[in-house]
Amino acid sequence: MSTAQTAPKNDEQAWRDELRHAIRSPRQLIERLGLSEVNLDGAETAHGDFPLLVPHSYIERIEPGRIDDPLLRQVMPTALETTPQPAGFSTDPLAEQSPDSDSAILQKYANRALLVTTGACAIHCRYCFRRSYPYSQQNSWRAALRYWHREGAPEEVILSGGDPLMLGDQALCELIDGLEQIAGLRRLRIHTRMPIALPARITTALVERFSASPLQIVWVVHANHPQEINDAVCASLARLRHGNMTLLNQSVLLRGVNDDPKPLAQLSEQLFSAGALPYYLHQLDRISGAAHFAVSPTTASSIIAELAASLPGYLLPRLVREDPGAASKTTLAPPPR
Repeated sequence: MSTAQTAPKNDEQAWRDELRHAIRSPRQLIERLGLSEVNLDGAETAHGDFPLLVPHSYIERIEPGRIDDPLLRQVMPTALETTPQPAGFSTDPLAEQSPDSDSAILQKYANRALLVTTGACAIHCRYCFRRSYPYSQQNSWRAALRYWHREGAPEEVILSGGDPLMLGDQALCELIDGLEQIAGLRRLRIHTRMPIALPARITTALVERFSASPLQIVWVVHANHPQEINDAVCASLARLRHGNMTLLNQSVLLRGVNDDPKPLAQLSEQLFSAGALPYYLHQLDRISGAAHFAVSPTTASSIIAELAASLPGYLLPRLVREDPGAASKTTLAPPPR
């Protein structure tokens, strides 16, 4: 019998318990992983600006004592976050924070809208482009539902955050019920890091509710490095695939994490084996505090060109950049060969 068929059906409390016991301080993480070389003062200063949060199931994939571990670099606060940032880096790199709007709806592109469901995440990635987003100042997703019921919705709604799967099952069911009743809505896309960061969140009950929807469901998960893909992650992705829903992955190109064709090629292969197609490879959104992760456009194009030479086309993610106010993402072509 498959993993998808044997997963617990009513285990919402299990993932909540795991999240409640997640590591939330640099000192805890340093002690857990034996990281004697970490600058604790710098880590705690950055932690004060954007708190550390990482579940134990993710920490188990980090190599103890390795200060340059690619997963550790994604979650450990560093003094580099508090140094002066280069020109072009800001607290609102995608111009999402309109001063005259309290709506949870972000209308960036034609025929689809993004719904900011919650500000909570199961893991705090240090490159997060919404680390300074004013979640507390916006109305709830329930107000967005009322608006769409009154005015009509686009063809596609994208659930984002934070992470939409930080909503409990009851709230998620209420949200899906409301979306299914809106005329004109055809597709629902869920952007989530939970299958990677906290795979226990992908319960059978959750999958059954989404797979029963009359809407076309697309899951966009977020893995950056092959080391993130373990048996538990593969099981969570298998449960989603078992629900006959489309499964894609997006990554962020990060210096010192995955700025090399070899791990990116391995990631594409592992994702495909687990049932997810590579979708986007994003250039870093220029959020203040993350400049040390930036990869130059020239290097990014060289990496994608090497990937194109070694991978079949269906395993090659599109290298893209998001520009504020643009009608779509900008696809960055590899250099001439």
